[in-house]
Amino acid sequence: MNNRCRVAVLISGRGSNLQALLQAHDDGKLQADIVGVISNKADAGGLNYAADANIETAIVNHLDFPTREQFDAQLLATLTRWQVDLVVLSGFMRILGDDLVNRFAGRMINQHPSLLPDYPGLNTHQRALDDGIKKHGASVHYVIPALDAGPVLMQAEVDVRSGDDADTLAARILPLEHKMIVAAVNLIGCGDVAMGTDGLIYHCGIVLEAPLKLSNLSPKTGQVETESNSD
Repeated sequence: MNNRCRVAVLISGRGSNLQALLQAHDDGKLQADIVGVISNKADAGGLNYAADANIETAIVNHLDFPTREQFDAQLLATLTRWQVDLVVLSGFMRILGDDLVNRFAGRMINQHPSLLPDYPGLNTHQRALDDGIKKHGASVHYVIPALDAGPVLMQAEVDVRSGDDADTLAARILPLEHKMIVAAVNLIGCGDVAMGTDGLIYHCGIVLEAPLKLSNLSPKTGQVETESNSD
């Protein structure tokens, strides 16, 4: 009997993080199965990666629904049909309603291009540059009704260089995003990480006091090594 975590990925664009997940699966390095991909845009490039991997896709265009509630209901119907254990929002450029988010409480994560809680929302790289910060990066967090405010599971950071613009900064962060989403899905898929009903993240049964760092990722196992277990 296959008890592996069943994952759906929601995208709106090129789907490079989806591609990273699919590649990890092909390489036997993903402790989960991607069972479906949903896009709100029919021309999203990431749909091609799913098709090439023979993964079911669905287009749920928000413009086809007069209300957010109806849009969310179609998303829910699709996710329910796929019997999804975990929903991964990866460049999905729509805000989900509270009811849908609460339906997947503790089972929905989002990848955000900043070191949360700094710079929630859009245009994160330019806003960071405008503020003159020295460190920037990306986060994987659990989704709650408040925008980009859920508990943060993992972060990866880079130095901001003189001469950086939003494009060069984004390009330097992207490879770290790829590694981080695979690591996050693995931690959840194998049961090492979960969000409790108290809204806290538990790592191996212990409350996570601060986000895990991608720099603690073991190159041998692909798992996150904390200071307590990396000796």
